[in-house]
Amino acid sequence: MTGHIEEYERLLAEIRPLGSVVVAFSGGVDSTLLLDACLHSLGPTRVLAATLATPYVPQREIRDAKRLAIAFGVRHEVVYVPFPGELRTNPLERCYVCKRDLLGRLQALGADQGFMHIVEGSNADDLGDHRPGMRAVSELGVRSPLLRAGLDKAAVRELSRLRGLDTWNKPAQPCLLTRFPHGTDITISRLRRLEDAEALLHDLGFFDVRVREHGDLARIEVPAGSVRDLVRVGLEHDVEAGLRELGYAYVTVDLAGY
Repeated sequence: MTGHIEEYERLLAEIRPLGSVVVAFSGGVDSTLLLDACLHSLGPTRVLAATLATPYVPQREIRDAKRLAIAFGVRHEVVYVPFPGELRTNPLERCYVCKRDLLGRLQALGADQGFMHIVEGSNADDLGDHRPGMRAVSELGVRSPLLRAGLDKAAVRELSRLRGLDTWNKPAQPCLLTRFPHGTDITISRLRRLEDAEALLHDLGFFDVRVREHGDLARIEVPAGSVRDLVRVGLEHDVEAGLRELGYAYVTVDLAGY
């Protein structure tokens, strides 16, 4: 327990000197712990939670962020963002293009409302992955307190649990663009179809799920240990028929999981 207290204190120590912050708040496990720590360090008058609502973020995630912000009692703004033209072909550098645009919007919001810094929820594990978006964070001078405090994903989840945050075991929810191969022409209708496909599986109890779209084929991924359950429940509830109604000609399950 002492180690976890020290980890949280390191996080608070990273935030206190910032004075006032706009938190890039998605409602995921990382940004929720970050928001909790910012409120604890700075107080509610010096914290603004801002959720970026793009066409490639599922609406359920926006609803979750609103619910959590209300529970925190923090001032919350949802910033609606149109689909940038540069992302419509799902380029290799999509995360860099996206994050630079979105964080730039938060900087403008913060400057307009008198907040001193923008903070976002990257953690120490993100340094080990291919994360083009981290380059945008660095270029824009956005702060990453979880990372600077040395917290990895496991620590973030454990601290979230100890802080009583109901996001502590929430699965990661990367944006919908990650479900398409690079170079795919993305339309709003394809994004909504994919969102509806995953919602169908959520309603059956599969929250840690991805539907990968390959043209008119939908490839369903769940963790390897859940593949048997997915096949059983999928047959019982005729998931294939549900996805065909959405416009997919073929439906498959990735037996290796993700």
